[in-house]
Amino acid sequence: MTELRKIIHIDMDAFYASVEQRDHPELKGKPVAVGHAEKRGVVAAASYEARKFGVRSAMPSQKALKLCPDLIFVEGRMEVYKEVSAQVHAIFQEYTDLIEPISLDEAFLDVTENKKSMELAVDIAKEIKQRIRTDLHLIASAGVSYNKFLAKVASDYRKPDGLCTIHPDQAQAFIDRLPIESFWGVGPVTAKRMHQLGIYNGETLRQCSMEMMTRQFGKIGSLYYDFARGIDNRPVEAVRIRKSIGCEHTLEKDISLSSSVIIELYHVACELVERLARKQFKGTTLTLKIKFGDFTQITRSQSISRPLTTLKEILPLAKKLLKDVDYTHHPIRLIGLSVSNPKDTDSLILPNSPEWVQLSFDFQED
Repeated sequence: MTELRKIIHIDMDAFYASVEQRDHPELKGKPVAVGHAEKRGVVAAASYEARKFGVRSAMPSQKALKLCPDLIFVEGRMEVYKEVSAQVHAIFQEYTDLIEPISLDEAFLDVTENKKSMELAVDIAKEIKQRIRTDLHLIASAGVSYNKFLAKVASDYRKPDGLCTIHPDQAQAFIDRLPIESFWGVGPVTAKRMHQLGIYNGETLRQCSMEMMTRQFGKIGSLYYDFARGIDNRPVEAVRIRKSIGCEHTLEKDISLSSSVIIELYHVACELVERLARKQFKGTTLTLKIKFGDFTQITRSQSISRPLTTLKEILPLAKKLLKDVDYTHHPIRLIGLSVSNPKDTDSLILPNSPEWVQLSFDFQED
């Protein structure tokens, strides 16, 4: 019989806002948002005191202030968050080298074989939580189970400052009760679609066939099918491949004039080219992201056979994608571009590289 793995998912609680409250004692116990309060601002992170009022990341700042008039905005300090994240990861490395960072504030650890020869993963999770509290004066939630999916949902289960273990003999009952919105990879749009199909929790998801799931949701449907049965064979990957590089601009005011849109698209494309060169990233798929004034958004993508690295290659393709967007009657609030689908090993990110704790970081917190 194959030995079950011991996987821990660590999620720093309200990480960016908590760092600000730690470094500025006058903010402790108060509703705090990382971001800008001006009209076009967006909340990047919210403290738990702010979340009680319904304030969430990615929320327009003006809406957040209506929900919580006493909300205190602080400017984000990305370099500080990166430094603290590196300190958290240094604690992880005392137990295992099999660490898969998901973002600055969360990671998976495979402690099946660990440096301290500790038998119980839950004891390792307890120690890590205590070290983060004692050494860094921050709190984290931890989930422990035999695969990544279950460890992730376990860490979400008792936030903040939670610790939850899902044993193999408990897994199916736990999954059956789990709301579909809590499944990894199920966002609001997918959840709505699942509700239309009569899928509301793990139990109703488990009643669906593999054929139905792949027909309705494509390749990821097979992942949902396995998750409903407690199956997730994905390894904890200490070496990751950067999947994309992107940038986006929130405009000072909504625009619908073609010339203005092209100018903004040019600026975004220039910044993207700089980032690609700095990270030595080579991808073959360009994606255009447009967010309208009503906060609805669309994406358009196209792949080509050669790597996209220069403005001469990227800007014409971006303009081509923009032609499919009707913005004359729907003014644009945000324009973003990203390059994905890497074709070589230049995009490898190793545990000792400065990039390692920055994967997928877009300065917004869950």
